[in-house]
Amino acid sequence: MFNLHQNLSTKSVAAKSVSIIGWQAQTAITREMFTQKVATWHANISQIPQHKIALYLNDSIEFAAALFAAWHAHKTVVLPADTLENNCRNLVKEVDVFIGEFPDQYRTQLRTQFQTQLQTQLQTQLPAIVNSAFAASMARTDFLPVLADEFPALIVYTSGSTGEAQAIPKKWSQLSTEIATLESLFGEKLGSATIYATVSHQHIYGLLFKVLWPFATGRAIYADALNFPEQLQQHLATGTCALIASPAHLKRLPAHLDWAKIKTQLRAVFSSGGPLSISSVEAIQSLWGQTPIEVYGSSETGGIAWRQRVQTHQEAWQVFPQLAWRIAADNNLLEIRSPHLPDTTWFRLADQVNAINQQHFQLLGRQDRIVKIEEKRISLDLMEKALLSSGLVNEARLLLNTELLVEQNSQRQNIYAFIVLTEQGQAILQEQGKFALNQQLRGILSKHVEAIALPRRWRYLDALPVNSQGKTTQAQLLALLDKLENIEQSQDKLEVQGDSNTLKKQPIKPNWRLLEQEPERALLEIIVPQDLLYFEGHFPIAPVLPGVVQVDWAIHFGRQYFALPENFCGIQALKFQQVICAETPVYMELIHQAQKQALQFRYFSDAGQHAGGRVLFEQAQTPC
Repeated sequence: MFNLHQNLSTKSVAAKSVSIIGWQAQTAITREMFTQKVATWHANISQIPQHKIALYLNDSIEFAAALFAAWHAHKTVVLPADTLENNCRNLVKEVDVFIGEFPDQYRTQLRTQFQTQLQTQLQTQLPAIVNSAFAASMARTDFLPVLADEFPALIVYTSGSTGEAQAIPKKWSQLSTEIATLESLFGEKLGSATIYATVSHQHIYGLLFKVLWPFATGRAIYADALNFPEQLQQHLATGTCALIASPAHLKRLPAHLDWAKIKTQLRAVFSSGGPLSISSVEAIQSLWGQTPIEVYGSSETGGIAWRQRVQTHQEAWQVFPQLAWRIAADNNLLEIRSPHLPDTTWFRLADQVNAINQQHFQLLGRQDRIVKIEEKRISLDLMEKALLSSGLVNEARLLLNTELLVEQNSQRQNIYAFIVLTEQGQAILQEQGKFALNQQLRGILSKHVEAIALPRRWRYLDALPVNSQGKTTQAQLLALLDKLENIEQSQDKLEVQGDSNTLKKQPIKPNWRLLEQEPERALLEIIVPQDLLYFEGHFPIAPVLPGVVQVDWAIHFGRQYFALPENFCGIQALKFQQVICAETPVYMELIHQAQKQALQFRYFSDAGQHAGGRVLFEQAQTPC
């Protein structure tokens, strides 16, 4: 049997004598407190007769306690990436018990009266029914249990970036081996650093790097995810630390914040879930004094390789220890054998690679992004690279979508283009219009692909939507496409119905674009029009956006992206730091705190924070 605890370094295991295992907000959680949490969860979960349970908790320390308790009770834990309606409906087919912050209809959707009573206990204050013998034994050993290699510990899900999310089972040997691999590679660099993260532990990357690896090696963690740059500035300066992040959170580090203290405290920055741009690498090196460690892998394979681009032209990836790899002769696809996989057979990925030497390779693109349109093989990667090399495009994502032609009773395949422009591209869009820019980009692509493959629809965005792991998923793009088309149709109707002889109606909402969308977070860019109705009388010399309007807009867009309760109850921590003026781009970030029935919002720009606060809600049947 592979024993995780025997394979970690002596230095890391010795660190377990540290009494603080982490922080929940400002509260330090000691080993004794955490042991009590695990024992309490265990007393309840061990009563569940079923083998598989779904677990979703935002607080990483509470999540770890429930997870370890479930494993001590020999339960398989199913980890959904979010609690969206469609995912919960699918989970009903797989599990009998939902534990944590699921919607009410799923938390009570249990198979027996016994489980209903148990779930009621788990949803409220955990009872002090603790097996004292279990608590005492765990206090003397490790939080992570010693399990058989073949124990079915987890079921996680792929990101869904190239299609529907797929369930991936994980044996204990896969998890424990990868923890030991991470410690052997990076443990000395981290030392006793406290672990902070911008990513969720509900994904395999966040689970390993923020929860399992730190707890196995005695490093303290910060329970909440750090969503704002101001939070990073505050927490990363308080002591020796490491950051677990994604490109989505690292590509917009505001230079105006004072990062000086972080340079002396930050031991390492990890990034995974998507490509990190050269400009982001350079910004992190400049602002934080660290070169990020990029990790390449997948939900199916675990970690495969890593790189640290001290020189930004160094593109090669270094394979993980104990991992064998080769390149398929017929299509240059990467194949691996790894202890992070369920068996010793060769696993073929959809990534094409070029060998540098025995330990290094270069990624060339994904083979599963070669599509067929009317029997023509088309590389979406090749088309994206052509767009990126034009000087007009900063980011590009092409998507093949099948449209149902109702009037012809047939289907048609089309490529849609989602584009983030450079300054040069933006200038053409503003001066010549969308049609002219479309034609120019189609001309660039026509040198590489036949006319049948040219994108039918073009969407110009300020940023590609990404989830908490930094990935742009197919579902996000399709949802964004539908939303943009609905807006355009509404605008067309207004233009047709409008009367040129009537006065123009003053707008009451900003011009806006969705930049990023996750299950519990949305980031928009807003520009307040000069003729906004609310500017009248506020103030005559220099129009300023009223604070009450900023709160109203936060609630308006919050209801658009999240299922907020009906009744408004109040506002907490409301602050207005800088005025928002007309025609000035400002970001609006919304965080849905479902458990607290709250919406956290903030307005910010390159000039810094403008405003922020937390709106509280209650369900309609419960008066405030």
